[in-house]
Amino acid sequence: MVCYRSQAECSSYHKEKKWLKPQKIRYNRAVTTQLPKLLTRGIEQIVPDAVGLLKLMEQKKIRVYLGIDPTGSVLTLGHSVVLRKLQQFATAGHEVILLIGNGTVRIGDPTGRDSTRPELTDVAIQENFKNWKSQASSILDFDKIAIRYNGDWLDKLTYQDIVKLLAKTTIQQLTERDMFQERIKKELPIFGHEIIYPLLQGYDSVAMDVDLEIGGSDQLFNMLMGRTLQKAYSNREKWVLTTPIIDGTDGRKMSKSYDNFVALTEKPNEMYGKLMRIADEQIIQYFTLLTDTPLEEISQIEQAMQAGDNPMEFKQQLAKTIVRQYHSTDLANQAAAHFSTTVQRKSVPGSAPSITVADSLTALELAVACLSQESKSNLRRLITQGGMAMYAPDEEKVINPEQVLDTTKIEAVRIGKRKYFKLQHD
Repeated sequence: MVCYRSQAECSSYHKEKKWLKPQKIRYNRAVTTQLPKLLTRGIEQIVPDAVGLLKLMEQKKIRVYLGIDPTGSVLTLGHSVVLRKLQQFATAGHEVILLIGNGTVRIGDPTGRDSTRPELTDVAIQENFKNWKSQASSILDFDKIAIRYNGDWLDKLTYQDIVKLLAKTTIQQLTERDMFQERIKKELPIFGHEIIYPLLQGYDSVAMDVDLEIGGSDQLFNMLMGRTLQKAYSNREKWVLTTPIIDGTDGRKMSKSYDNFVALTEKPNEMYGKLMRIADEQIIQYFTLLTDTPLEEISQIEQAMQAGDNPMEFKQQLAKTIVRQYHSTDLANQAAAHFSTTVQRKSVPGSAPSITVADSLTALELAVACLSQESKSNLRRLITQGGMAMYAPDEEKVINPEQVLDTTKIEAVRIGKRKYFKLQHD
């Protein structure tokens, strides 16, 4: 959903203090057909308007940035949506900045949380970004993207600067955020440093004098704060572009907390297998936001599924497309074959490693022999939850960790979803 609000409408919107919750505006089909794919595909909102942004882009190369706080070291397909959009602006020749929030990360973005984020050390911040950059390089061309750090200006703010910054908004506006309202209802604390986070992030726009900020739709509050501050400090327009938040493999928001994510560094077989677990309803969303598949082809896929074609075929196409993006065509084909063999036909892959075991073992002892690096408690829990199966030769689950097995009659064992081991004896 793209917001095509005019500047006049947006100005009125701000005055009415509704800027914290921008309305969803219906697609204006006449306008949409005039806009390039850069400003339509993979976009949820453009504030104040897409047409004005396009006119600016036709006049000059705009300065656009994405800010990230390196709070973790694992990037997922969820992160890739906004990273892909950033790279598209770089490819189009605009001045693109990836801003590392080494200043704001010390506070921690409270977005979506009902508790304060733990404080990170400078060493942890640098290590996280090092890992982050390595993973992001599969999407971003850092030869075309400048890297800046907001600690360079936030660390220099004086007492007077902070007072001036705080005077640009009200406590009512800052605490209107959904997560703060939830904390108030639950009688959970809201700390002062969390309240000023949007102001500090918003100041980044002022410091870099940008034309456009992009980010996930969950960052809209913070990005609109930057828009307000840039008008207050520089009396100039700043556009905001948000990208959608994708659902994870279980239909909820993709999150490491839910363990429903697909990491950019997943091995091909794991990445393919996880993608095959998404719901049929997510296929079009994933094709649109995570791949470069032409929209015309995606529309044909959607129509085919509506006409009754088996979604499995298109899900396989999607999984191969994404694995190919982050690995290679050969590895994508191998992952598809592996999935067909091990999951669909429930066969043991020929590449499964062989281990030598005693003739008689409990299920737990066999699991330990296969995965010696795992703790016994984790393996015990895995077995009781139905995560172990033996092939003799047909698949048969084992749910009792103390069950004694005659391993001479077992050809192979599966532990977890996709870890196979062939058994052999002295």
